[in-house]
Amino acid sequence: QVQLVESGGGLVQPGGSLRLSCVASGRTLSVFALGWFRQVPGEEREFVAGIAWNGYTSYADSVKGRFTASRDNAKNTVYLQMNSLTPEDTAVYYCAATARTIATLTRSWAYDYWGQGTQVTVSS
Repeated sequence: QVQLVESGGGLVQPGGSLRLSCVASGRTLSVFALGWFRQVPGEEREFVAGIAWNGYTSYADSVKGRFTASRDNAKNTVYLQMNSLTPEDTAVYYCAATARTIATLTRSWAYDYWGQGTQVTVSS
């Protein structure tokens, strides 16, 4: 079993930056595919970024060039650096993980483990 705990969310002004962290316990993440998703009340959870075990990354079009996913296997942690934030980025952000070999990083059903989420609010 894997437990994921996100942190780093908060209130930030438009144009600002935040770095989310997701720490895993229970198993090493080195062979896991990891993803970041976000959800706004009343809407479906949407893919934000993913990073495969070999470092390959994938991003939603809406965040390309602004968000960067990275991982530190030694710390069992995955990060999401978010720059140039806009109010449209306001959501609860979740990290997800799977040890299975998956064909895509972008689908929520591909992941087996989820964190509890951290709120990101972008507002002036």
